[in-house]
Amino acid sequence: MSPKLHLISHVLCPYVQRAVITLLEKQIPHERTYIDLADKPDWFRNISPLGKVPLLIVGDRETLFESAVICEYLDEVTPGSLHPADPLEKAKHRAWIEFGSSILNIIAGFYNAADEISFEQKQQDLSQKFTWLENNLSDRPYFAGDRFSLVDAVYGPIFRYFDVFDAIADFDFFATTPKINNWRSVLHSHASVQNAVVDDYPQRLHNFLKARNSYLSSLIAKKSGLLTR
Repeated sequence: MSPKLHLISHVLCPYVQRAVITLLEKQIPHERTYIDLADKPDWFRNISPLGKVPLLIVGDRETLFESAVICEYLDEVTPGSLHPADPLEKAKHRAWIEFGSSILNIIAGFYNAADEISFEQKQQDLSQKFTWLENNLSDRPYFAGDRFSLVDAVYGPIFRYFDVFDAIADFDFFATTPKINNWRSVLHSHASVQNAVVDDYPQRLHNFLKARNSYLSSLIAKKSGLLTR
């Protein structure tokens, strides 16, 4: 009998989304609890070594942390695999997962940038990352071909940010990346990616960005002012 799985989550966390996508993709029964990271409950602090989500409680007491570890565990304990069988290809997939994490770090810098200069620098950094990614994609629907992989589970949440960014302004991140555009579209319509967030995720993310007191939040305020005139 498989152990009960309980995923501790946050409604906006892209790392949580990786784990949820893996759970849904492999049709793994689980319980999910969302917490407020700005007001972490004591029970969470007592079981989370890093104080971060996702956190996977396995059975009654075992706890796993870090999204990559959680996703690989879920993949290994269920039939089939979302990783390639070949060791070299698997290592390459893991490397591109880490590359995805570096993109998320820049995204955080982008929406937190305090002024126009640092904001534009983060824009350039993201564009450079996406150029690297474009040059390493195939023409197939998913990252490595016709099958969904753990790499796809990582980039689905990344591209979800840009659905909201695109509604704020035309940043042209993907103007010269046709392969990424195709991949982004495929992931956008993929069931496990779609269902990895709460229904009002776009509005929640918009509200989060608006409240950052950053250069991006000033653009949101400016656009809102224009819309209400």
